[in-house]
Amino acid sequence: MLTIATAEKALKTTFGFDSFRSGQAEIISAILSGNDVMAVMPTGSGKSLCYQLPAILRDGLTVVVSPLISLMRNQVAQLKSYGIAAASLNSANSQEESEEILNAMARNELRLVYVSPERLAKSDTLRLLKRSKVSLLAVDEAHCISQWGHDFRPEYMAIGSVQAELDGVQIIALTATADASTRADILSKLFKEPPKTFVHGFDRPNLRLTMRPKASARTQILDFVEEHRGDSGIVYCSSRRQTEELADFLCQKGFKALSYHAGMESAARSRHQDIFLQEDSVIVVATVAFGMGIDKPDVRFVCHASLPKNIEGYYQEIGRAGRDGLPADTLTLYGLDDIRLRRVQIEEGEASEQQKRIEQRRLGALVSLCEAPRCRRQTLLAYFGETSAPCRNCDLCIEGIEVIDGTTPARKLLSAIVRTGERFGTEHLLNLLCGEETDGIVKFRHHDLPTFGVGKEHSKQEWRSIVRQLYAAGVIALDISGFGSWTITEFGRTVLKGEATIELRRETLTAARGKGARKSKAGALKNLPGSDQALFQALREQRLSIAKALGVPAYVVFGDRSLSEMAQHKPTTREQMSEIYGVGQAKLTQYGEVFLKVIRDCLADNPA
Repeated sequence: MLTIATAEKALKTTFGFDSFRSGQAEIISAILSGNDVMAVMPTGSGKSLCYQLPAILRDGLTVVVSPLISLMRNQVAQLKSYGIAAASLNSANSQEESEEILNAMARNELRLVYVSPERLAKSDTLRLLKRSKVSLLAVDEAHCISQWGHDFRPEYMAIGSVQAELDGVQIIALTATADASTRADILSKLFKEPPKTFVHGFDRPNLRLTMRPKASARTQILDFVEEHRGDSGIVYCSSRRQTEELADFLCQKGFKALSYHAGMESAARSRHQDIFLQEDSVIVVATVAFGMGIDKPDVRFVCHASLPKNIEGYYQEIGRAGRDGLPADTLTLYGLDDIRLRRVQIEEGEASEQQKRIEQRRLGALVSLCEAPRCRRQTLLAYFGETSAPCRNCDLCIEGIEVIDGTTPARKLLSAIVRTGERFGTEHLLNLLCGEETDGIVKFRHHDLPTFGVGKEHSKQEWRSIVRQLYAAGVIALDISGFGSWTITEFGRTVLKGEATIELRRETLTAARGKGARKSKAGALKNLPGSDQALFQALREQRLSIAKALGVPAYVVFGDRSLSEMAQHKPTTREQMSEIYGVGQAKLTQYGEVFLKVIRDCLADNPA
C-alpha cells in the first residue's frame, strides 16, 4: 500500500521539493487511501500537486477537468518538464495532436490527461475513457459547478454523470473560492456519498492588502507600479477601453505594458499572454477576461484600477500574485461611481432574483472591506468564516487607523437626504452640505433649507468618504434603478433620531505611505545583496532564452524562487544543484549544466 512517506520521496525526486505545503500531505494521504475528496485551499497553496503526485505513484490514468485551454497547456508543459507523461485534449489541438494523444491513451502510456468539461461529455471521449483504466477524476476550479459560485459554468453539470459512467471512479474536487453555500452545492452535484472534506483556509499571508479611495487614479497606479519596476504584475480595469488607454500610459512611462480584453483578436490575446508568461518585467492591463488560466508563480503585484465585481472575484484576482510564496503587493482603488456601476450591472443582468440578491450581498461585503475600520485581512477572512489576529501586512495595520465618533456628520448627511425628499445623488447633497449655490441647488431652492452649508467643516473629499462609510455600514441605501439617489435605511433612521451612534474612519485623503509602510522590493530580489542580484538577473536571462526556444512559460523551466536560491547558494556541482528548491531529477538532467555554467561564469568574473 502506498504511504505518505512514499509520496514524500517522490516529491523530492520528481518535483524537487523538500516537504509538503500546509494541507497537502493529508489530502494526498486520503487520495492514496481511495477516498473521494473535496479540498478548498488558497490560491498558490499547491492544489494541483494533490492529484499530480498520486497520479505518478498509482496505476491507471488521472483525468483532470479544467476550464481553460491555456491553463491545461501550461500545466502539461510543466508536468513534461518534470518527466511526467501528460497531455491535454482540447479544441486547439491539431488533428494529428489529438490522434497521437488518443493513441497514447489507448496504449495506457499517459499518467494524466487534461480535458475541458465540454470535451469530457462527448460520447467518443467517454468511450475512450472507459477503455483507459481511469483511476482518478480530478475536477479543478470546482466552484464552476455551482450556480451560487461566482463563475458558474453549465457545462460542469455533466461531470457527475460522467463519473457514474466510469463506474463511480474516485473523484477529487478542488477550488480556492467557495463559501459555505457553494461548497454545499459542489457536494450535492459531484458526490454520491459524503467525501473527505478539507477546508484549509483562505489566508494568503504573503500578500500585502491595500485599498485606497480614488483620488487621481492614474497617478495612484503609477506610484504603485513604480515600486515594482522590473517586476511582473497585473492591473485590472473595468472596461476594454480603459485597459488600452492605461497600457499606453504605462508604456509612455517606460514600462512594458500590454492590454488584454475579450474584444481583442484571439491571436493578439494569445500573443500578449505568451509574452507575459515567458518574459520578466511585463505588466498586463486587463479586464477579468485575463483570469483563471494564469498560473504564473512570480507575479509580484496585482492592482485594481476600479472596484472588482464582488468579494470572491477580488479574492481570486489578488490570488494571482505571489503564488511562489514570496512577498507580493495588492492595491485596490474604489469610488462611489464604481459601487453604483457594479450594483447596476447586477440588477440589469439576466440572473434570477435569488442570484441577484446573493451577488448584491457579495458586493456589499467587498464595499465593507474597502471601508473596514480594522485589519483588512481580519475582515476578508471573516467573510469566509475564519478568524485571525491583526495581520500587520495590510495598509490599515501598517499605517494605523483612527476611528472617530461619526454620529454628528452622519446626522447632517441624513438630514440633507430627508429634507431633499430622498431624491438626489451624492454630488447634489455635497453641494448642499458645503453651501455651494450651484444651478441645481438654486433650481430646487435648496439654498433655503436649514441644512444648506452645515457641513462646511469637511471638504467634499471627506464627505465622499463619509458617504461611502455610511453606505458600507448600512445607514443609507443607493437607489440602483433610479439615478443614484440616496435613501435612508431603518438603521439610518435610528441614527438620525439619536437612538444609535456610528463610528467612522478618519480618512487619509492622499495615497501617502503611513508610518512603517513598506517600500522595499518585493519578491525574489527582496533579500538579495547587489552581487547576488546580478547573478539572479543572469539566471533570468538564461531562463528566458530556454523558455522562448521551447515555447513554454518561463516558470516551466524554473520559478523565481529556484533562481533566487541559486543566486544565494551558488551551487557549482550537480549534487549541490539537486538541493535547490524545485530542481527534481528531470530538470537537473535537462537544465542543470546550463544553469551551473551561468553560476560558474559569474563566480569567475566576480571572485570573492
